[in-house]
Amino acid sequence: ERGAERGAERGAERERYDGDRREQARDSSFDRRGHAERDRRENRDRDTRLPSPTRHQGRSDDLEREDRRDERRADRGEDRREDRARERERDRDREREKEREKEREKEKEREREKEREAERERARERERERERDRERERERERERERE
Repeated sequence: ERGAERGAERGAERERYDGDRREQARDSSFDRRGHAERDRRENRDRDTRLPSPTRHQGRSDDLEREDRRDERRADRGEDRREDRARERERDRDREREKEREKEREKEKEREREKEREAERERARERERERERDRERERERERERERE
């Protein structure tokens, strides 16, 4: 039973293969026309290309692929270095901003302290003024007593 199945499968494969060959044979006129044009085009292309290396093309593709991979790896390394440099710069900027903020806070505190000192001075001045007023009042009392 299995053998018959396999035989049928093989027959289908052969049929498909033979069908392809028949189509090619039917269109053999295509093979006869256009060769000269195609050959000229290939020769022109070959002339404009650099001489191909003596290595096998697959090897050359592998090398190119490896070169591109190395370039990407180098680019990624470079990108990481640039990212780290940018991150360090941002850190320095944040640090400078923190320092400026601290300096602004110190300045505000100095201003507040100056204001408190000025208020204390005004309070002392008011107290001296009251003391002078009391002294004048006592002086007037003495004057009245003398009279």
